[in-house]
Amino acid sequence: MTVVIVGAGGQLGRALQEQFPDAVALDRSALDVTDAAAVRDYRWGDVDVVLNAAAWTAVDAAEDPANHDAVRAANVDAVGYLARAVRTCGATLVHVSSEYVFDGRHEGPHPEDWPPNPLSVYGRSKADGDTQASYVTKHYLVRTTWVVGEGGNFVATMAGLADRGVSPTVVDDQIGRPTFTEDLAAGIAHLLRTQAPFGTYNLTNDGDAVSWADVAAAVFAARGRSADDVGRTSTEDYFADKPGAAVRPLNSVLDLGRITAAGFQPRDWRAALDDYLARH
Repeated sequence: MTVVIVGAGGQLGRALQEQFPDAVALDRSALDVTDAAAVRDYRWGDVDVVLNAAAWTAVDAAEDPANHDAVRAANVDAVGYLARAVRTCGATLVHVSSEYVFDGRHEGPHPEDWPPNPLSVYGRSKADGDTQASYVTKHYLVRTTWVVGEGGNFVATMAGLADRGVSPTVVDDQIGRPTFTEDLAAGIAHLLRTQAPFGTYNLTNDGDAVSWADVAAAVFAARGRSADDVGRTSTEDYFADKPGAAVRPLNSVLDLGRITAAGFQPRDWRAALDDYLARH
């Protein structure tokens, strides 16, 4: 099986390289997926699977009108270019999406078929990108949340603050589960290896649904700090002086029933967090 990873330089891209060591790993310098001609002219003929880990993920920066074209190019147009290439060569497309396509007002975990209603420019771009991916018959749309991997992320930031003796204030009314990239990559590999039915799968770590402040408190406790050193605030108050920030969905919990029915059981996020912090 010939696998191509696009967006290979990011957090998920690096985890996918670990999971698929024989894959062709293309970072932006090797293939700019926002360039229609570059995508069209790439040698897709012998490719069996395309793993799309390329995306604009700077949620707040996406709100700046100066960035709107670039956000759409990365999260919508690029997916369309890849979809056309994949349809031409008959490969399978794996596209990674986000809970930001939802408004977060659903009571309980979001099922895969919950209707999109994004609240932000980033969320809209991801929803539109999902539509592009769905035009490929052989596709897996993998929706995830709160990604933690190698590089800059919330857990790494909180660990750094804990180690430096800083006591942050963190929102406690956005609820979800972290997703560690090695688990996300392993779930994607499982779908491909088992030839699970094509379509949309929610894929996060398992465990209790918590707030960002709860995640920060767990990080602080693991670093030998008191969980009480993490201050708590509402999303409304936290962003009161940040008018350019993206609106966040308050409920980011995704229903994992379909991925577990497909035979993949994600780790509890607390166990994954302990493992991550032991290595960082």
